[in-house]
Amino acid sequence: MTSENSYTISVVIPTYNRRRLIGHCLDSILQQTLPVDEIILVDDGSTDGTSDWARSTYPKIKLIQKRNSGVSSARNAGIQKAKSTWIAFLDSDDVWLPRKMERQVKALRNSSSYRICHTEEKWIYDGRERPVAAAYRKKGGWVFEDCLPVCAISPSTVLIHREIFQKIGLFDESLPACEDYDLWLRITSKYPVLLVDEPLIEKRAGHDDQLSREAGLDRYRIHALQKILGQEDLDTSYRETVLETLGSKCEIYAQGAEKRGKVEEAAHFRSLYQTELGK
Repeated sequence: MTSENSYTISVVIPTYNRRRLIGHCLDSILQQTLPVDEIILVDDGSTDGTSDWARSTYPKIKLIQKRNSGVSSARNAGIQKAKSTWIAFLDSDDVWLPRKMERQVKALRNSSSYRICHTEEKWIYDGRERPVAAAYRKKGGWVFEDCLPVCAISPSTVLIHREIFQKIGLFDESLPACEDYDLWLRITSKYPVLLVDEPLIEKRAGHDDQLSREAGLDRYRIHALQKILGQEDLDTSYRETVLETLGSKCEIYAQGAEKRGKVEEAAHFRSLYQTELGK
């Protein structure tokens, strides 16, 4: 059996002007019952003194400062600097519960063929726990089709072997949002996912600077669906379901565009689906 020591873990935390939140995030990593090997904080061009504060308050973490280029660029910078075999992510507004790493490493030791593992989560909104919506309950195994309607994996829950990034690629830096949805589609089309069916993070919401508050997120999901359809080795059994999802999202987006008086945009997204259908 593989020893626990072989699971070297780097944690990548992208942040932008989150000085008021980042302490809780970093403390939750330091309080793990199974310590990680490396903490990488990627400051994506913050203007609120995040880097100076982190450098003085947490001198042992690895700090990367870069020009503001978005969350995908920040995560990719951390992945490329990481030294460990396994990579975890933690969004700077979320926190891990104390036994997250311990539970995931134990699960991976018992199911050593897996290269990606995630966990259930708690939803905290404005300081109060909310039930996790049924569509966002986590699943394990071959979950590609479960990842099509919504973003079914949360970045803060995952632990990923670095070989996945070598084979699948990194986050798509052209996407200002839904970059995780895009990555999970690419990964789950090729790899099964191990689930630890226990809430091991708190996913916190209610603040004004969340990317998930952006309008029109489906246009980025549509782009990701087009990308996966263009993947030459996509299993043929998945193609029909992807097309159905694309058609649904294009129609929903087109209807929204029509309500905003953007008739040409609506026509574009409807024709986009017809073009993919005819390929």
